[in-house]
Amino acid sequence: MKILFVGDVVGGIGRRTIAAVLPAIREQHRPDFVVVNGENAAGGIGITEKTARELLELGADAITLGNHAYHHRDVYEFLDREERVVRPANYPKGSPGRGHTIVERNGLRLGVVNLCGMVFMQAMRSPFSEVDALLADFRDGTDAMLVDMHAEATSEKVAMGWHVDGRATACVGTHTHVPTADARVLPGGTAYVTDVGMTGPHGGVIGVKREQAIERFLTLTHVRFETSREDPWLNAVLVEADGEGRATRIEQLLVPARL
Repeated sequence: MKILFVGDVVGGIGRRTIAAVLPAIREQHRPDFVVVNGENAAGGIGITEKTARELLELGADAITLGNHAYHHRDVYEFLDREERVVRPANYPKGSPGRGHTIVERNGLRLGVVNLCGMVFMQAMRSPFSEVDALLADFRDGTDAMLVDMHAEATSEKVAMGWHVDGRATACVGTHTHVPTADARVLPGGTAYVTDVGMTGPHGGVIGVKREQAIERFLTLTHVRFETSREDPWLNAVLVEADGEGRATRIEQLLVPARL
């Protein structure tokens, strides 16, 4: 099995980058599943039904979110209805949406879990105990398991990778928008990377127009952020797994887009 995971899609330029780059990646690598983090897909923050449907139509089999899952109130009902879009599983049980899903293609079943870190972020329950319960529930119903650990702290993401090693096919970090150089397969057979990176404008400051971000740091005043449009890239990882759901390889794909 091959799983392509695309890092945080930022704004319309991120969606256009997927539209421009993903077809060639699919042709070259032929992934069985494509999972996309769409947590910043709508105007650079949050997701809407329209932007989620666009990502699904571009080829995403599932969409993970993060701490901006509820930024747009009009998406709440859609999250309850659309099983392919998941928000952090360790959010309150009664909140809109779900924290896990199973997608199927060509007789293969992929479980997808979304988690939110607790260090410097907000979540209702520990992602560690939450993932234990979910992986136990999914053990017999899937061919592979992917965990999106959406977190700020590097240490929390690294700890999660070791925690699920041998139980998940892949544990990929999102949220910080900068790809890390530690992609590897852990000893138990779990593909891991601390952060996949960002699909969107690398000419700004983690997606924001750089002059606005610099002004905020220089003045400490309120600055209205806008999504940059410069230097779009697709950041992703390609995970290969054996017939028992153990990862055999992880490759970073850092691809510039010509829009």
